[in-house]
Amino acid sequence: MVKDASIATLQDGLRAKAAELGFACVGFAPAEDDPLRAERLHDWLGAGFHATMGWMQDRADVRQGPQSMWPEAQSVIALGMSYAPDGDPLALEGDAEKARISVYAQGRDYHDVVKKAEKALARWLVAEAEGMGLEVALKVFVDTAPVMEKPLGESAGIGWQGKHTNLVSREHGSWLFLGAIYCTLPFVPDEPHDDRCGSCRACQDACPTNAFPRPYQLDARRCISYLTIEHKGPIPEEFREGMGNRIYGCDDCLAVCPWNKFADTAARHQAFVAREELVEPNLAELLALDDAGFRTKFSGSPIKRIGRDRFVRNCLIAAGNSGNAELLPAVSALANDEDGVVAEAAGWAATKLTVIP
Repeated sequence: MVKDASIATLQDGLRAKAAELGFACVGFAPAEDDPLRAERLHDWLGAGFHATMGWMQDRADVRQGPQSMWPEAQSVIALGMSYAPDGDPLALEGDAEKARISVYAQGRDYHDVVKKAEKALARWLVAEAEGMGLEVALKVFVDTAPVMEKPLGESAGIGWQGKHTNLVSREHGSWLFLGAIYCTLPFVPDEPHDDRCGSCRACQDACPTNAFPRPYQLDARRCISYLTIEHKGPIPEEFREGMGNRIYGCDDCLAVCPWNKFADTAARHQAFVAREELVEPNLAELLALDDAGFRTKFSGSPIKRIGRDRFVRNCLIAAGNSGNAELLPAVSALANDEDGVVAEAAGWAATKLTVIP
């Protein structure tokens, strides 16, 4: 009973500490593998919906649940950090001079921010547990390990996995960065969140490239977020027009979710306040970036991870879609770029922008 009381006290303190560190929500789930979710993962991989993301396939056996990764784990601490936007993420749709960058990438790199806060929370938990005479071991994860944060978040009650496959919160909408801490303490689990999507299919209808074969399933091969961030070669031509002026990620399926009306920027972590120059970036200026300029401009941003060539490729597709002939000189200047993918995209964009008499 003493141990149970200590763990309950520790759990209450952990919720308060998580909030102090900038997490908008925290929940607890048992560290058990879920056979149904594991089956769905393998079905998704079997259909090839993971595209070229080979790491999803390579460690699928570990990814299927906490016990598969770390048998000693007894609890999962699921965490969410808000990046709610100030304005409408769809406001620049069709703008001939501006580009669209996904809301999540307009502030600081979430990998660094969330991981730093998680490590601080883990240090606090270890110190508090030791002070109570409890032994604890932890593993901290943010997006870069074979951990299914979204199903774990649902199991821990912080939201549910919506029809667009992302987590949705009643309080924070679709705008949450997720993290997870695996723990050897037997925390009392929260109730899993029930699905509140109902008959709504706004996210499905909003997708410009029809990336949802069915609700709750995403085909990454057709997803603009995948194509602009993970995909390394030329953008398949069938998806170029659908990309519009999106040059890094896509918010459409998230932005139309009705639950976002409850999202409050007061809960947003300050690190994710958008950098002014990334809210309405000018396409012509972005097309002129060399490697050094790209690295300088996107220092501290997740965009830096894809490199100049992939980024400029995306900007060229946006230029080709713009119908703005004033971009033709900037596009033509890239026709002989050292990177073959960039040069090909420049040729395509120039053809789209050239007016044939």
